[in-house]
Amino acid sequence: MTNLTPGLLIWAYSQGLFPMSEGRFSHELNWFDPEMRGVLPLNSIHVPRRLRRVIKTERYVVQSNSVFNEVVRACSAPRLKRRSTWINDQIISAYGELHKMGLAHSVECWHQGQLVGGLYGVSLGAAFFGESMFSHMADASKVSLVHLVAHIRAAGYQLLDIQFRSQHLAQFGAIEISRDAYHAALSTALASNAYFSSMATNVSGSAILQSIAHTS
Repeated sequence: MTNLTPGLLIWAYSQGLFPMSEGRFSHELNWFDPEMRGVLPLNSIHVPRRLRRVIKTERYVVQSNSVFNEVVRACSAPRLKRRSTWINDQIISAYGELHKMGLAHSVECWHQGQLVGGLYGVSLGAAFFGESMFSHMADASKVSLVHLVAHIRAAGYQLLDIQFRSQHLAQFGAIEISRDAYHAALSTALASNAYFSSMATNVSGSAILQSIAHTS
């Protein structure tokens, strides 16, 4: 059984690897470096028209890093179409330690004081590695993703790794690139620096969309 530590995770991400468990309550971890890697190009994100309307209504309050552990645990919970997730206790603990070190971050959607969606990931250099997302209300995870993209674009990030190109992420313009192309992009991003500061909660939805308007 792999002893998952923050140091091991940092090394793995720098080498293009990421871990996934066999299941929520499994003690086994597998490491992946896919032949085709999913990425979301930061300069060509597409925000669907209906989601734009949702963001403009400001139905949700979006902020970052206030309840990181709660977000990870919500991502690890069973879902309607997936009875078991790949996030086990080792992962929950290790990423919690990365968060304390300032290297793992959450983006959270709140509605009337309740956490209803969000995502989390890891930041190294100018690369952000998206790990998982969840939603308890319509579009909450999607809103979190758009806010994440706007935030890390403004901070100078160069790479948003999404691991695999799912149908859910394809609507935002996610693409697949070869392993070699990914490693080249990763190397460039790791050679640069970007800082994931706290998100301002008083930025309007229209301003968020405007900041990525030319990429629609």
